Amino acid sequence: MNKTSRKNQLSRRDYLKKSALGVAGAFAAPTIVPSTVFGKTSPSNKINIGQIGFGRIAMGHDLPETLKYDVARVIAVSDADSRRTEEGKQFIEGWYEENKGKKNFVDVQKYNDYREMLMNSDIDAVIISTPDHWHAQPAIEAAIAGKDIYLQKPTSLTIEEGRAMSNIIHRTGQVFQLGSQQRSMDPWPQFKRACELVRNGRIGEIQTVKVGLPGDPSGNEEPPMPIPETLNYDMWLGSTPYEYYTEKRVHPQPPYEEGESAFSRPGWLRCEQFGAGMITGWGVHHIDIAHWGMGTEFTGPVELEAEASFPKSGLWNVHGDFKVTAKYDNGVTMIVSGDFPNGVRFEGSEGWIFVSRGNVAVTSSDPNFGTSEAFAASDQKILESEIGPDEIHLYESPEQHGNWLDCIQSRKETISPVEVAHRSCSACLISHIAMKVPRKLYWDPINERFKNDDEANAMLSRSQRYPWGYQHIEALKGTYFN
Repeated sequence: MNKTSRKNQLSRRDYLKKSALGVAGAFAAPTIVPSTVFGKTSPSNKINIGQIGFGRIAMGHDLPETLKYDVARVIAVSDADSRRTEEGKQFIEGWYEENKGKKNFVDVQKYNDYREMLMNSDIDAVIISTPDHWHAQPAIEAAIAGKDIYLQKPTSLTIEEGRAMSNIIHRTGQVFQLGSQQRSMDPWPQFKRACELVRNGRIGEIQTVKVGLPGDPSGNEEPPMPIPETLNYDMWLGSTPYEYYTEKRVHPQPPYEEGESAFSRPGWLRCEQFGAGMITGWGVHHIDIAHWGMGTEFTGPVELEAEASFPKSGLWNVHGDFKVTAKYDNGVTMIVSGDFPNGVRFEGSEGWIFVSRGNVAVTSSDPNFGTSEAFAASDQKILESEIGPDEIHLYESPEQHGNWLDCIQSRKETISPVEVAHRSCSACLISHIAMKVPRKLYWDPINERFKNDDEANAMLSRSQRYPWGYQHIEALKGTYFN
């Protein structure tokens, strides 16, 4: 590791000492003993999994990548749209029939309320593939219920709920994996390789990291529409404010428009009520890689400023073109902007390395940002350099879902554990706040507060529409929030 990446780096050990987790009495989660303690899930047994949310990511990525492992047995599915719950049951049972050669290989249980699924003692773990505003709460409730968790990114929409989730999962001891699959070798081994080369000083002292990330386009005004009979719209909105239903605020409903399907890219991705736009949607992936390469996985920027355009009308209101400049305590400046090619470019005193997904997408409806180059450097010799046995070798995961399943059995930490996931998301969330505040912000990554800025600090949390939201979880009353 070069001197720059060593300087003032907050390690996992430092984090545990300095954060609320290391302060006696700062937080006490309910006493829960996971079923795994009693040997229910062991190397010789199947891992019973419940799928929360059945949409584009679940059908096109999370379930296929999990079902291919023989140790996994998906036995339940839940969605706020009962049509999707039924489609999930058919998808899972159809996969087993096709791949196991036996009809009725498993009778997948359907739940229109995932909280009922969490009460099923037969379920060991859950995959959460819901819209972004429904990430933190079910993850927290799953941890309280003693279930291991695979969560799609981003971890949260606010710093407060992300911190609550990380603290609770640490206290309950559940195995957590974020769907930040760029860390795993399949299908993108170049990300780990790039980070190892940077961490081992192949480009000298790290000076700048440039993250290429475009904004989203705006949309039209959309009229109110009748709520589909199959959709529990109040639950789907969750803790966010009530707004009239219109299809492009949620997900496609039949009959579908030309070129559209039930699992086309949903409209909520472009509504700030449910997400923050590309800065969290893809930013979590790329900033996570930037942190991995810089060795800043348990901290964040110390100062940042941003500029961004936002739509002045229309249903879709997430940020458009933008630029964020963030400085870390190790002296590195990270710039995130659509002015750069989609990917991560590490620039050092002796060269540069660029890494991206190239043309490989996760699902068929993923946006194509026109990046074909997956791995490049200022000198080809940098890419060919061998990492010696005494140098830094980063965690190797063959595939993200498989790593999660392995860790459920071994009870070891995953490649994308909850605090690392929270910190990657936090850098995105404070960047989004900086887009809204027209001045330089100074961030304290230990206390997770802006210094002397009440306006910015007010954006670290959101009000939660009762009865939804992590603040209203009964099991947490008298613990974290009081």
